[in-house]
Amino acid sequence: MDRTGVFICGGCGIKDKTDIDALCSTTLKKGAIIARTHDALCSADARLAILEELEAQSLDSVLIAACSVRRKKAAFSPLKEKAVNKRICIREQAAWSRDAKTEDIQSAAADQICMGIAALRSEQKATVGFVDVRRAVLVVGAGLCGMVAADAIARLGFQVYLVEKDEIPGGFLKRTASVAPFRAPYNTPAVSPVEYWSEAIACNRNITLLTRTEISSISGQPGQFEVDVGSRKFVVGAVIQATGATPVPLESLPAIYDLNCADIVTGADFEKMLVNESTFIKPSNGTVPKNVVFIQCAGSRDSGQLPYCSRECCQITLKQIHQIQKIMPGVECQVIYQDMRTTGMMELFYSATLELENVSMIKGDVKRVTKVGDQLTVFVANTVLGEQIHITTDLVVAATGMVPNAADGEAIRAIRDAKLTIEKNESAEQVSNAQERIASLAYLDTPAILNLDYRQGPDLPQLAYRFLDSHFICFPYETRRTGIYAAGTVRAPMDIAMGISDAKGAALMAVQCIEGAARGESALPRIADIETADFFMQRCTQCKRCTEECPYGALNEDAKGTPLYNPTRCRRCGICLGACPERIVSFPSFSIDTVVSMIKAPEIPDEFEEKPRILVFMCENDAAPALDAAVQQGLKINPWVRFIEIRCLGSFHNVWVADALSHGYDGVLLMGCKQGDDYQCHNIQGSALAHTRIANIGETLDRLALEKDRVRVVEVARDESAQAVQFIEQFTKDIEALGPNPLKGF
Repeated sequence: MDRTGVFICGGCGIKDKTDIDALCSTTLKKGAIIARTHDALCSADARLAILEELEAQSLDSVLIAACSVRRKKAAFSPLKEKAVNKRICIREQAAWSRDAKTEDIQSAAADQICMGIAALRSEQKATVGFVDVRRAVLVVGAGLCGMVAADAIARLGFQVYLVEKDEIPGGFLKRTASVAPFRAPYNTPAVSPVEYWSEAIACNRNITLLTRTEISSISGQPGQFEVDVGSRKFVVGAVIQATGATPVPLESLPAIYDLNCADIVTGADFEKMLVNESTFIKPSNGTVPKNVVFIQCAGSRDSGQLPYCSRECCQITLKQIHQIQKIMPGVECQVIYQDMRTTGMMELFYSATLELENVSMIKGDVKRVTKVGDQLTVFVANTVLGEQIHITTDLVVAATGMVPNAADGEAIRAIRDAKLTIEKNESAEQVSNAQERIASLAYLDTPAILNLDYRQGPDLPQLAYRFLDSHFICFPYETRRTGIYAAGTVRAPMDIAMGISDAKGAALMAVQCIEGAARGESALPRIADIETADFFMQRCTQCKRCTEECPYGALNEDAKGTPLYNPTRCRRCGICLGACPERIVSFPSFSIDTVVSMIKAPEIPDEFEEKPRILVFMCENDAAPALDAAVQQGLKINPWVRFIEIRCLGSFHNVWVADALSHGYDGVLLMGCKQGDDYQCHNIQGSALAHTRIANIGETLDRLALEKDRVRVVEVARDESAQAVQFIEQFTKDIEALGPNPLKGF
């Protein structure tokens, strides 16, 4: 872009802390055609003035130097249609974070503007790639969540293909007499909603129900998924997997239970006994039980069994007690629990259950369940009163928890690859390693459900315990496969009320994805981004780095290993750009050269001026917002620091380290999303990839005769604003201790 106009905002205190006229002079020296200022660039009259200057000066690019790019997005969006435009932050990253009217603050603002001008010279205008989409959705699984999602989508005018492997819809709930209440007044069991939703989908012309059907294959991309169910083929724009969960069987109970006794049953088996009065009997002898003991968390919340809470077990137990008291009022019911987890409105149901006659609750740990004559004895320890007690009963109902009905696509692919290695029999070592790999993944070797034609495997990746991997913090319905959503207990433990809400949420996301794909827009986290990646295939070496590291499966491969790009699968995170050693991947506004030009734009003071320069690459999802918040809270940033925001820490390319240090920066700090059990990178593995790449950069630093400590990767959550500043401050101290970059001035 040759004709760039720069517009500098003086509002929000910027003009009080910087010399705006001097900034304008700097921009003109750096090649800008015009430099204009305004006290509020986000105002209507300022936007009109910018558009007039665009026309009058024949500008092909515009730089907005103002507040954070996360502010006032709507105000500047009209400019996107007129010219290439870029926003540079001089409020949070200069004016507000440094001491007013000093050389340091002026230098920081000028450098950030120079970096923006340099970036615009290599940026291109993105063109909208409109997609001919099919406004239809495939819903896999016709349980409660599947039916609710199908109904919601159909009511919006979209075609729905609802696929169910059983003969009739309803899933697990079709085998229940009643359910825990999911609407007011929450004090008695509710009629199962399965019949209502079954009738709803049967009456809707937009829904095609395919029972006794399984998926043979799904190929293509959002807006254009080609589905083969064996008996027929069709095209859909999005997919929802709502395959539910399955109760853990009796055989999985720990050894403290005497599993040879027929009078120990799971909650799911007991549900079948409550269908009518005649089936409520002891399995061992057919007599009606006089008392029943319910054991909560049987084999659950135990590291050796099922480590998580299935959320709905306590509600199901309370519901079953109500049913017993209805069909056989004199039966005594006792509940042994670790915690009675009836959150929200379910507390009303718990209170109503306590008011029933012949019902008691005992907090304690079950140590053993054995058969004594015709009865069972339950030994309980750690009760509230500190007593060791035993309870004699006719029947024990163990709440065993639920496991998701999901197949691990990545594990299935790994097993398939290992089996192919064994078939090739190229070396004894390879065969041995493949056999070990198969053995380690044997517990994940299950039949595929979606049968995706994806390089990364035939099903969706999983989190721990086989729940489908979604971004559980920010985008819960999103999976690692764009346009394919998860709903219900296959995604996370939940009760009926949550499941209904979850299904409707997934339905809306699927519809949003189709409409976005039609406009050529990306899904979350870079929602509405119309840029797509460009691959300069003439230099591709088929190294497979991009296809292996893409977290969303946007890239397949041909037989030679050449990447095959699927634009609407792409989330525009740029991880493929950071992965490619040949540097053949670029986006219109984000490329290797764009960032290199930003790195080299500021003039670096020499070592005699004692003004170190540190370059901070910030992930736009967590690190940059955290820093914004820190500055808005009044925290200051070291004046030596300059910033470049990138799409994801996984999009960072190691060549930028060499370029920065060669240019004279004294240190390079990478700040990205936090990882761990309570955090998650917005692009799944961006932070992890950055750590790996920087760990491998030692050879480059050795070649430059530089210390490895001049480059560092840190992680910060969006709400850790103070930590973000602390990371920068500590790094600057460490760089100061190392001394000037020996390449400075060359």
